[in-house]
Amino acid sequence: MYDICHYDSPLGGITLACDREGLTGLWFDGQKYFGGEILKEGVREHQRAGIDAGRKKETERPSVLEETSGWLDIYFSGREPDFAPPLHLTGSDFRLAVWDLLLQIPYGQTITYKELAARIAEQRGLETMSAQAVGGAVGHNPISIIVPCHRVLGTDGSLTGYAGGIDKKISLLTLEKAVFTK
Repeated sequence: MYDICHYDSPLGGITLACDREGLTGLWFDGQKYFGGEILKEGVREHQRAGIDAGRKKETERPSVLEETSGWLDIYFSGREPDFAPPLHLTGSDFRLAVWDLLLQIPYGQTITYKELAARIAEQRGLETMSAQAVGGAVGHNPISIIVPCHRVLGTDGSLTGYAGGIDKKISLLTLEKAVFTK
């Protein structure tokens, strides 16, 4: 069973999902791979949240959804949150390794798919790793924004792919004052 709520962000609706262990999903409404396998399971929906949603404390909403909504409030106000809600990422060992590297990208900074691939290769004791394989794992990241897949750029520093849409990637990087090529 998953608990979900909807968050109204300046970039559009976001769906949050959690289980007893932590946040399991954060997707822009309608994005590629929206909900993954999670939303095919049983879900319990909670009151809408967000900067402009007139949110009031709801005791039945799991605290991780409250924490995540608070994190998003801070983030969308243009500040770097100084905490992270508990995360419960599930996937293959390869995807989990890529997502762990994403979590290490500092706020307002970027990395390329090629650099990520080199780091994964190094971790696994390999000479090389396919940037396309890394891109596939990045694209299937179930927790957008907090696991910052929007901070990954093409080898030449250009914007390439984002499950939420390039317009949202541009907005997120601009909010963070990151340097990138349009």
